[in-house]
Amino acid sequence: MNILITGANGQVGWELARATSVLGNVVACDRSGLDLTRPETIRATLDRFRPEVVFNAAAYTAVDKAEDEEALATRVNGDALGEIARWARGANSLVVHYSTDYVFDGTQPRPYAESDDVSPINAYGRSKLAGERILAAEHVDWLTFRTTWVYGSRGKNFLLTMLKLASERETLRVVNDQFGAPTSSRLIAELSAHALVRAMAERASGNFQSGLFHMTAAGRTSWHGFASAIIHNARSRLTGGQIKATQVDPIPSSEYPLPAKRPGNSSLDCSKFDSRFGLHRPDWHDSMLQTLDDALGR
Repeated sequence: MNILITGANGQVGWELARATSVLGNVVACDRSGLDLTRPETIRATLDRFRPEVVFNAAAYTAVDKAEDEEALATRVNGDALGEIARWARGANSLVVHYSTDYVFDGTQPRPYAESDDVSPINAYGRSKLAGERILAAEHVDWLTFRTTWVYGSRGKNFLLTMLKLASERETLRVVNDQFGAPTSSRLIAELSAHALVRAMAERASGNFQSGLFHMTAAGRTSWHGFASAIIHNARSRLTGGQIKATQVDPIPSSEYPLPAKRPGNSSLDCSKFDSRFGLHRPDWHDSMLQTLDDALGR
């Protein structure tokens, strides 16, 4: 099986290359190999490698910057995906794409199901929703996985930011009125690899159905709860006073204003994913400990 992964240097793309390496011949493309800001160049790259599966892990993810660059965000998160989908339709290939909780406004009290109405409240969310709709409109085999609060042991993310700040400051202030499931890039990749095996078996037997699925770690916390867990467990793993922070103060979102609004509730109902793929999603805290050990080189 030939697998092509976009966004090779990103958190999810890097982990995907590792997780799918046992499933076939993997080509992981960074921006120099496949540039989603130039959708017109995508077909030539896909023609060269002829993948049976395309994991689209590349994305425009600068949430606040997207408020001023919505056209660019939509080109990357929407138009480029359309080019991938049209090529895959002609090649009878499968497209696996990643989306976000930001397609919802975050106002409902329960976890969001795939059938709930979408209503993004920022440019990034609108660009990701555009991608979802473009892919679903193409007559191609596809899977879209919405996930939340992605972090990992490399790149730029909340966990690494908290570790850095905790090594510099005694007190941190973190938002406590936004809730979701922190989901590690490693978990996303491992779940995706297992889901791919099921999907390819379904395709081989003629039973495959394209679909949109919520896929996150289990459980729920706030950004404050996530930060507190990171720092507490980092301190227990490090000696020599590397963690200076002794206090994590909870604050409302209003005390940490950002250009782009964030959903208050980012919790996703993943029961549809569980039923389709029969996989166990670990609690966010367990995945966090695994990623923390990776980040600290343990």
